[in-house]
Amino acid sequence: MATEFETSVRDWVAQNLPAPLAGARIDMYGVVSGDPAVKDAFDLWRRRLAAQGWGAPTWPVEYGGAGLTDAQAKVVSRAIAKAGSMNPIPYLSGMGVTMVGPTLLEYGTPEQKTRHLPGMASGEVRWCLGLSEPNAGSDLASLTTSAELDDEGWVLNGQKTWTSGADKSQWCGVLVRTDRSAAKRDGISFLMLEMKQPGIVTRPISLIAGESPFCETFFTNARARKDDLLGKLNDGWSVVKRLLQHERQSQTTAPATTNKVEPLQDIAKRYLGSNADGTLADADLRSRLADHLMDTAAHELTIARIMTDARGGNLEVTATASILKNSATDSTQGRSELLLEIMGNQGVGWETGEYTEEEVRTAREWLGGKAMSIYGGSYEVQKNIIAKNILGLPETTQKG
Repeated sequence: MATEFETSVRDWVAQNLPAPLAGARIDMYGVVSGDPAVKDAFDLWRRRLAAQGWGAPTWPVEYGGAGLTDAQAKVVSRAIAKAGSMNPIPYLSGMGVTMVGPTLLEYGTPEQKTRHLPGMASGEVRWCLGLSEPNAGSDLASLTTSAELDDEGWVLNGQKTWTSGADKSQWCGVLVRTDRSAAKRDGISFLMLEMKQPGIVTRPISLIAGESPFCETFFTNARARKDDLLGKLNDGWSVVKRLLQHERQSQTTAPATTNKVEPLQDIAKRYLGSNADGTLADADLRSRLADHLMDTAAHELTIARIMTDARGGNLEVTATASILKNSATDSTQGRSELLLEIMGNQGVGWETGEYTEEEVRTAREWLGGKAMSIYGGSYEVQKNIIAKNILGLPETTQKG
């Protein structure tokens, strides 16, 4: 029996979801394609969700959220999905709602929260992150992009790479070196700066999947205000560790490209048929599919553990966060591999015609999903972290 809150959410969604959005697709930037009327409806839906505070439903009301509990936020998400749509705001905000915003809530000043959080929660302001560099990927502490303080603010110089959505973002959270004489992790700070300025140039990076959010970003005397420092000076490593915990929590599935995800077992039956008792006809695939579904369920339970840690105000990067990145990669890539196998020749199409839109999307998402093993900390580096910090195995990576 539905609770009063569940009923109110379901009724609100039914009354406010524009009809043209049923089944409408969005890309990785939260942009809807096709009929202009659908685009207009999509923006109306965004504005209505923002007015409810449902763009970031667990954030405080004064910062654009709705002050909901995690359980209530799940009710909202389920109601929207059941109605055949999705919440576009986390996509439209780039790294805002999922990463920068939660970190800002913990480390930001009241003025910084008031200035930045409402724009993220409404989906009106997109954020990117300048972390990795050509010579500072998994070893992020080797970064050389610098920031120096003068009378007017911070002056940034250097280069970042793999900055997702940098060409479409209004703001960027950047990890910079502010003390060259300090130890690698001790002389780093986290700055927030506007992207639209002469000192910043972005260059998109093409990928084999046909579309890419990644960019190279160059800073040449780029400017940030003095009060755009997040956290303490030269303590950016603490800030980015917490931010990366939020990133790993957000990397639970591949980016959504459809409003409803058909269960993998149903797709398998549609392509391969089923027995008289309703079970999948291919017994070997049925067994491997069951293994995948169990692994995915275990991954979702791991997410729940991280949410419990965060709810308790734990600012440390926990063991569960280290595990989550790799379990998300295994789950997402495993699903893509099974889906490609299920579709057979129909799963390797590149353009519609002989292939459906779903089949073309499957091939592209399979290719794009390979990047999960690298971004946000490579699969191998995460295994080293798990081995040393969780299992207590001896350090071997720094020995010849």
